Amino acid sequence: MIVKRAEKAGFCFGVKRALDMAERTVETSSAVSLGPLIHNQQVVKRLERRGIQVVNALEDAKAEQALIIRSHGVAPGVYQEAEKKGIKVVDATCPFVQKAQHLAAESAQMGQQVIVIGDKLHPEVQGILGWAGDQAIPIQTVEEARKLPIYPHLAVLAQTTQLAESFAEIVEELKQHTEHLTVHDTICNATAERQKAARELAEIVDVMVVVGGRDSANTRKLASICAERTKTYFIETADELEHVWFSEAKCAGLTAGASTPDWIIEEVLKKMSEMNDDGMDMSSWDAGFQELHLGAQVTGKVVKITNDEIFVDIGWKSEGVIPLTELRVARQTRPEDVVAIGDEITAVVIRVENSEGHTVLSKRKADEAGAQDRLKHLAESKEEIQAQVIEVVKGGLVVDVGMRGFVPASQIQLGYVEDLNQFLGQTLRLRMIEFDPGKRKVILSQKSILEEEKAVKRKHLLETLKEGDVVTGVVRRMADFGVFVDIDGLDGLLHISDMAYSRIKHPSELLKLGDEVEVQVLKLDQETGKLSLGLKQLKESPWDQAAQKYPLGSIVTGKVVRIVTFGAFVQLEDGVDGLIHISQISDRRVNKVEEVLKIGDMVSAKVIECKPEAKRISLSIREGAAEANKAQDEKAIAEQPEIKSMTIGDALGEKLSAENKE
Repeated sequence: MIVKRAEKAGFCFGVKRALDMAERTVETSSAVSLGPLIHNQQVVKRLERRGIQVVNALEDAKAEQALIIRSHGVAPGVYQEAEKKGIKVVDATCPFVQKAQHLAAESAQMGQQVIVIGDKLHPEVQGILGWAGDQAIPIQTVEEARKLPIYPHLAVLAQTTQLAESFAEIVEELKQHTEHLTVHDTICNATAERQKAARELAEIVDVMVVVGGRDSANTRKLASICAERTKTYFIETADELEHVWFSEAKCAGLTAGASTPDWIIEEVLKKMSEMNDDGMDMSSWDAGFQELHLGAQVTGKVVKITNDEIFVDIGWKSEGVIPLTELRVARQTRPEDVVAIGDEITAVVIRVENSEGHTVLSKRKADEAGAQDRLKHLAESKEEIQAQVIEVVKGGLVVDVGMRGFVPASQIQLGYVEDLNQFLGQTLRLRMIEFDPGKRKVILSQKSILEEEKAVKRKHLLETLKEGDVVTGVVRRMADFGVFVDIDGLDGLLHISDMAYSRIKHPSELLKLGDEVEVQVLKLDQETGKLSLGLKQLKESPWDQAAQKYPLGSIVTGKVVRIVTFGAFVQLEDGVDGLIHISQISDRRVNKVEEVLKIGDMVSAKVIECKPEAKRISLSIREGAAEANKAQDEKAIAEQPEIKSMTIGDALGEKLSAENKE
């Protein structure tokens, strides 16, 4: 008997994506799925063994657990409720289902009556209805469509696993129920392709076997399509195959639903192929095979690679299987990056036979066993090694040293590390600080190496550095009172008062973390190693030119920057402030400075004292105003027109002269 497998069968893109997301999630956190992740009980049980439990209601999920939304999707209310409860959501909804959800929501918002063609009890349809709103209507048959009334506007879409022919028939009927029909063909391409491949195969074989979960809608549709064309059997696993089904068959066909994993399909295909040879069944396979036991080291050839498993021919009745987590130290690993079909590898038996009949193997354990002698030597010698960071976990980093090595967060750098993710993929310099092969415990430190190097540099600097030296360093830490500058491993304090001649409120106004800065050594204590640095000392003090810029008696302008009980400070330039005493503010009595001045005011004042050596300038608005008034008076007098002088006699003479003329 010839066994033919449909060209398109097994996991679709959406299911593969959902399982990959679930596998990645459970590696880093506790996880549950809202309902079975896919309609295949074998896969669901397998996920349960990995730690992904099924909950049927959001109330059953805990805040510390990641909630995986299965490929069928959910209504928007589920996301909102999860957010209220503080539950992290991992959305594994199939992209094709998401498209249908969004189209349903948009159609409802446009005022169209939404019709969803599909099984109203199916979780995918229930989710789409949730996005479409309370007025959406699910139908499954042409008869249900005929009973619908007339609507002004209709929008129709389908469950992604619907039969294309059934969808087309219902759409034709809906045209009679509206003048404006919007058709959204949301049937998944993968579903249509599988149905087409199954139909074509069923027409040329004597018997068909359809493999998949009995709760899977798309698998039931495949079985229905095949049954219309030839004798068809619907099974979940290879154990259900019966020899009598193929007794008269010359050619048998095999297909599988979108939620059926490859390992189940391969098992069914292999058993079908073996069963038809002279009536052979699986019971004859046990003879002649070596006995396997837990912990045995075996060698085999890689015969198949899937997204989450490696199949190895170890000469047993079925292949050995290496789960992705047992492939190598790095958990998030693509199988094809580690092995290729045809490779001969060594692995350790960690389970003689699982529920699928495969021997479960671990390549990682075999590699670890080979690395233990080397790691033991490194633990004793304290030699420096290099290793790549392969994972970020709570409290530190995981590195690959032949075993999973752990670098605590406190052992990565000399200072506090805020973001561990920055080290992912980096190569660290490490030293073994603890090794227990029995507990598979490997603790490493990069900090110990850096501390030794820092101590050497520190000793050298303390011996060679002297006060007055100008050095370059990097800003490593910042506080309200200043910044700490790393000078080749020696930390020095650059106090805020030594950063600039002007007054600054916080060091961040001038510097930021990581800045390279040139500073002067102000003080160095050889015994304690304390180092004080200065930045403003490398610049000219604005007070050096103050005597020339602000001579006694000159009128200056500045901004009020600080008010105290005895007066106000006025900024004349960056780093130079002058004091206006309260008695010099006005020619009248001032009880409080704030009665006359406020911060930000621009004022003119007279310099009444200038002592640059003491960094002191005294100003007077009162005297400045008096001088300004005096100058204004003098200017007004100077600008008056000249008046010709006249005596009394002159005045009387002019009057008598006028009278005589009369």
